[in-house]
Amino acid sequence: MKHVYEQGSNGKTLIMLHGTGGDEYDLIPLAKHIDPNANILSIRGNVQEYGMPRFFKRLAMGVFDMESLAEETENLYMFMKESAINYGFDLSSSAIVGYSNGANIASSVMLTYANPCGSAILFRPMVPRKDQEINDLKQMKICLFSGKKDQTVHHEDPVVLKELFEQRGALVDLFWLDESHQLTREELEHAKSWYQKL
Repeated sequence: MKHVYEQGSNGKTLIMLHGTGGDEYDLIPLAKHIDPNANILSIRGNVQEYGMPRFFKRLAMGVFDMESLAEETENLYMFMKESAINYGFDLSSSAIVGYSNGANIASSVMLTYANPCGSAILFRPMVPRKDQEINDLKQMKICLFSGKKDQTVHHEDPVVLKELFEQRGALVDLFWLDESHQLTREELEHAKSWYQKL
């Protein structure tokens, strides 16, 4: 997968997953804001939608191509494991940070594989699917940021997603903002504060 890797100094790694139309460079400033001393692995999605990178295909707005989702979930997880070996970092000391489409593929990875990393920060996530077998996330801490005015994400999705993670043993914080789908400075500061307490 196309990606950027920047070596840090504290043994932690931030795995950055962009939203639709973004690329591997989009979230690097966010990673440096959250933890300026961490390694950064920022990944570009494998799929193109009208020339815009995504992590998996969709059939319509909010309607996922489940075959593509399953395939790209496996691709991303395998790439994370390969990158940990190639770059010499520990996935258990890593945090996935995903926005929108990136948050959705991150959720799919976490609902499919046992403890794929140490923690996650997901901005504007949706429920990718509900039919996976129960895997083990007892070692994970997850933070969700959702907007009360978000027209892209159904309001019940973050609540259901929190429940799905908690069923697997994860410790989950869900924060609601009086915002739409766009990220805000306030929540980026909140995400940094949450991360620093891990």
